[in-house]
Amino acid sequence: MTADTKWVYAFGGGDSEGEAGMRELLGGKGANLAEMAKLGLPVPPGFTLTTQVCTAFYDNDQAYPDTLNGQVEAALAKLEGAVGKAFGDPSNPLLVSVRSGARASMPGMMDTVLNLGLNDETAEGLAKLSGDRRFAYDSYRRFIQMYSDVVLGVDHSVFEDILDGFKDDNDYSLDTELSADDWVSIVAEYKAAAARELGRDFPADPREQLWGAIGAVFGSWMTDRAKTYRRLHDIPASWGTAVNVQAMVFGNMGETSATGVAFTRDPSTGDTGYYGEYLVNAQGEDVVAGIRTPQCLTEAMREKMGDENPSMEMAMPESYAELAAVFDKLERHYTDMQDIEFTVERGRLWMLQTRNGKRTAKAALKIAVDMASEGLISTDEAVMRVDPAQLDQLLHPTLDPKAERDVLTSGLPASPGAASGTVVFDSDEAEELAKTGHKVILVRIETSPEDIHGMHAAEGIITARGGMTSHAAVVARGMGRPCVSGAGQIKIDYAAKQFAVGRRIVKHGEMVTIDGASGQVLMGEAKMIKPELTGDFGKLMVWADKARRMKIRTNAETPADCETAVEFGAEGIGLCRTEHMFFDADRIAAVREMILSNDQDGRVTALDKILPMQRDDFAQIFRIMGERPCTIRLLDPPLHEFLPHTEEDVADVAKATGLPADQLMARARDLAESNPMLGHRGCRLGITYPEIYEMQARAIFEAQVAVEKETGFQPLAEVMIPLVAAPAELAILKARVAGVAKAVAEESGGEPKYLIGTMIELPRAALMAGLIAEDAEFFSFGTNDLTQTTFGLSRDDAGKFLSEYIEAGIFEKDPFVTLDRDGVGDLVRIAAERGRSTRPNLKLGICGEHGGDPSSIDFCEETGLDYVSCSPYRVPIARLAAAQARLRRQ
Repeated sequence: MTADTKWVYAFGGGDSEGEAGMRELLGGKGANLAEMAKLGLPVPPGFTLTTQVCTAFYDNDQAYPDTLNGQVEAALAKLEGAVGKAFGDPSNPLLVSVRSGARASMPGMMDTVLNLGLNDETAEGLAKLSGDRRFAYDSYRRFIQMYSDVVLGVDHSVFEDILDGFKDDNDYSLDTELSADDWVSIVAEYKAAAARELGRDFPADPREQLWGAIGAVFGSWMTDRAKTYRRLHDIPASWGTAVNVQAMVFGNMGETSATGVAFTRDPSTGDTGYYGEYLVNAQGEDVVAGIRTPQCLTEAMREKMGDENPSMEMAMPESYAELAAVFDKLERHYTDMQDIEFTVERGRLWMLQTRNGKRTAKAALKIAVDMASEGLISTDEAVMRVDPAQLDQLLHPTLDPKAERDVLTSGLPASPGAASGTVVFDSDEAEELAKTGHKVILVRIETSPEDIHGMHAAEGIITARGGMTSHAAVVARGMGRPCVSGAGQIKIDYAAKQFAVGRRIVKHGEMVTIDGASGQVLMGEAKMIKPELTGDFGKLMVWADKARRMKIRTNAETPADCETAVEFGAEGIGLCRTEHMFFDADRIAAVREMILSNDQDGRVTALDKILPMQRDDFAQIFRIMGERPCTIRLLDPPLHEFLPHTEEDVADVAKATGLPADQLMARARDLAESNPMLGHRGCRLGITYPEIYEMQARAIFEAQVAVEKETGFQPLAEVMIPLVAAPAELAILKARVAGVAKAVAEESGGEPKYLIGTMIELPRAALMAGLIAEDAEFFSFGTNDLTQTTFGLSRDDAGKFLSEYIEAGIFEKDPFVTLDRDGVGDLVRIAAERGRSTRPNLKLGICGEHGGDPSSIDFCEETGLDYVSCSPYRVPIARLAAAQARLRRQ
């Protein structure tokens, strides 16, 4: 930054210094306000303090750049000239809104202040200027409450209690029933309450108010709720937020004024047609906060919802027609579904915001496919439009429409999908229970940004208040959580930890099910069905498969997982963990007998019992996978994991093996290791107990031959030797496995088709990759263990402190979720380069959990890997992420 750095950009009034392409500098809101102004749309003028101000603010101990004040004053003077009003002028007051505007949309997370610039003098000036004293003091009380809460730290409940008490005393039900004199009285009480809470008078100087609000918005970038949201959505703290100061326009100036939130398509389903809500004689916060129940924007939506209140299309036809034209213009300009905020002030339309709208996975698919069909975007652009992680919403069961439903109540279908869980009323408890494996449904009167962690932890959300664009609805859709909002029949008693629907009581801990598609809340756990993977999903996957280079495999070892993976488009198995087969109840006794044997003959006898079971396992897998390659990892974990640990287990094994219990315990103690992750496991077992790997190799090859004779196709087995650190380990074990293949061929007359390779999961293996590739025909990067051994972290224990590391900025992301490109990634690059320098056609893949993470998949494309492997339900996610990674590089 230099002395002449431009910190402030003006927009509106026929002139904009910014544009849509300046999103990183102006934030999403500021860039889009500037762009709308350039398009000639009715945007109230204002100015944007850039994201660089936020960065400088935090880099300089929360102090502003020296030249900022002068630039703000110049922009404020320009704004005054554009609207013909003066900031702080009692006779002709300019009021402004102060809003955040990060590069990435963070709905509900950041702070906003409206009606700024009001004090006793300017409120009277506004009353005279508008000819509406009631409106002026309604705006004044809103400002005191919002500014006190956001800037001064006085809880909004202080003011809500005053207003609720006043309404009760005067037998009012709605805020709109209060008169001008009522609001004057409320303002006096609000100011007195703020003074009591603060120990000083509420600030009356408009410039003090302005800088207080600007500081609060920058401060909200580092609140706990904002940090949580950024962590959940991978938004770097270094991006910062912009601040937008904009001339106020008023939707609370009587029956010809209104405010609303709208989408150019349905954000839940993706259906064409305008979708949104509005409130007459209100301000924007009334809509999103769920304080008043909004009305439908269109007649079609009103009829669908069964709402008796008039739609905006009918109540304000001229403003609606103007708004519809803006919708069409903005969607075609941005070639995406838009989320729009607007205000009608005495019949005049004003556009306050547009942004690419948050949407469910179902809607994202439909909108992308429809826009490609409409010619607005290409098929490649459609592929890029859908967030791969969002697909997870579509790949799990939904409610069975044929199942009986014990319907408790209905609300608004705010976010589709279905979920069952036990009822909780507190976000902290929801998070704690989710950590222990419990599935919970969070039930709240209304959610606020402070509930972000509980909403993420919950399976689904129910709110008693709020509309389709309330905080709960918008955030739940973004997270992919089913949500039923505005379930008005629910009466929640937080103290008693229960809610009532009429005479029915549902207590904390009882099971309920929500159907976010219909808005129903059901008692108990409802039956689910599998998702449909055709239609828009199928079309997008065809386009994605055409665009991608990498193959997508699955991590699977059971027939059920293999079938699911094939249904989801898996092109092979990248990791079959054979140890999972050893734990089956019908073979664990033989496995333990093998481990407990004192000599090789005893082990071979026990392994002979396991061989036909393991052979049948592999045969089932080969039948399902057909000619798709199957990477099968030979036994990896240390042997002590298979031994009994409780007295009951020991007694059972003693009975099965005929060995004394004390001898079993002694053997278990002999095999116990201080750090088994780094101990006698993987290929080290194959070196010391070669009969184990020889049995598994025989099971693989005999299964291949049998399935080929049975079906006519030839299965391809990729035999993986795990945990190799020295080239000699692989050379020795490769010779043994190849010897078994030769023996099976001679015995059966068949010819097993196979490759032999290794899992690269140790730093030394990555560094020795050139020599290891002399014997390896493929490398599969086991990035779970490679991350552990590179960082010196246990993924089972690191969770106790990793969140603190991420919050502190030591780690940008959890390295067990998203591949560490600088450290672990460098080892992968080194291994790939050195391996292929020895063997140019070396097959390279990744089989750790990172194989289903879109960011990690992008790294794999960049590095030139041949495939990624992930869990069955993440296969479509990987297919889409791989296509996007390829398209980014074209």
